[in-house]
Amino acid sequence: MPTNVRLPNLGAEATEALVASWLKGVGDAVMQGEAIAEIETEKATVVLEAPVAGRLVEILVPAGEEAAVGAVVAVIADD
Repeated sequence: MPTNVRLPNLGAEATEALVASWLKGVGDAVMQGEAIAEIETEKATVVLEAPVAGRLVEILVPAGEEAAVGAVVAVIADD
């Protein structure tokens, strides 16, 4: 079953953040808790971790684009 990867709440004032880079690409296997992207806010750069193990099957927000907190940025499917 596919799992949506959502942009987490990164602070009380942040309503959106920049997807700075993807550390994994479509088709790559990921482990739960593994860093898959770098996210930038005005105050910090943080790592977005895979919520589940599986395969990254879709990136919905490319590097260099912003997304709202809670938005689905990628999809991970079971292997």
